[in-house]
Amino acid sequence: MLKRFSYSSSNFAQKGNVHMKRKLAAFAMASLLGGASGSLLAEEAYQGSIYLMPQIGYMHPDSDLEADNDVSYGLRIGKSLSRHWDVQLGLSHAKADEDDDRFTGGDYKQTLFGVDALYMFSRDRFRPFLLAGFGGAHNRINYDGGGNPRGSDTSWMANVGAGFQYFFTDTIGLQADLRHVWSRAEDKRRILFGNDRDEIVGNTYFNLGLIINFGAPKQTVEAVQPAPVSVVMDEIPPYDEEPLPELLDPAEQVQPEPIGPDAPAFEKVTLQAEVLFDFDKYALKEEGKKILDVEVVEKMKAHPEVELVLITGHTDRIGDAKYNQRLSERRANEVKKYIASQGIAESRLHAVGKGETMPVVDCKGVRGRKLIECLQPNRRVVVEIEVQRQMAP
Repeated sequence: MLKRFSYSSSNFAQKGNVHMKRKLAAFAMASLLGGASGSLLAEEAYQGSIYLMPQIGYMHPDSDLEADNDVSYGLRIGKSLSRHWDVQLGLSHAKADEDDDRFTGGDYKQTLFGVDALYMFSRDRFRPFLLAGFGGAHNRINYDGGGNPRGSDTSWMANVGAGFQYFFTDTIGLQADLRHVWSRAEDKRRILFGNDRDEIVGNTYFNLGLIINFGAPKQTVEAVQPAPVSVVMDEIPPYDEEPLPELLDPAEQVQPEPIGPDAPAFEKVTLQAEVLFDFDKYALKEEGKKILDVEVVEKMKAHPEVELVLITGHTDRIGDAKYNQRLSERRANEVKKYIASQGIAESRLHAVGKGETMPVVDCKGVRGRKLIECLQPNRRVVVEIEVQRQMAP
């Protein structure tokens, strides 16, 4: 006789020669295309928010340009792609006055348009990051006197840098970054660049921007209420005129068949995800394998009457719901795969993922790293008996 037990499922300069500058710029672009794109393909899709960021900055021009430090301004649009990656599309403009006794005035202007990939080290309020990007640049040199050097050049652009974001609320934050930008500038009279008419120049920018976040992630998740269970009683068969059991000879009486065991062979096992996996990962740790050996494998070997156990993965509510659902499924399947590798028939194992839908704690009003700690009970894997047959007396 089989008995099915009810269960609740669980579940981011100085002047140098032209050749060296070209190598540095090429390295920046290779870092973006090779590192960022490969990592993005490896991660699950992440439905993060879109944000707008007006910014103001401070430009330190390449020494070859003989120009003063001056302000810049611009606008960026960003999107959170995953737990570790953001992408930003931006347009900026800077202007600097000439700073050389050979000239009587004039200015240098640079306009940049490009896309940046940001590797985010954290998704707390304080979010340090590294960046790399590429795009186009327009450099215009317009100095007066001294041979009247002038030039206007539209070229490629590459940049690398580092910075941080800080969020005051879910929708308002601040971004600061320091970056070095390479592009090609032209001097038609060869006054600034010597024998070269154009040269790779590297300008350094310090930028400060106001982040306006659209579609900030939800901060609470209501517990999913279980659907009401309706119990259907079997119909009582009509009286068929057979003699009542008490009128029969005791040896001929048919004994009612037991309906199953009174209790499961072993209790439900709840394992915290941090014991089994690293944060946001689904590969089992050695420590987790040892715990599964004791808590599940040995018990299933000792109780062959347990015909099916349910393994349910649960996550917290941080991040995208679809991402969390996939993570919970992968964790449950990794546990199933390991238990089967220890000599337990795979037909006795049933793995499901419930994502963030069945929390045991809510942690309303908690933010940052404290929120991760508070939500720890929700990140779990539960192993419980689903089908068990009655053992012969």
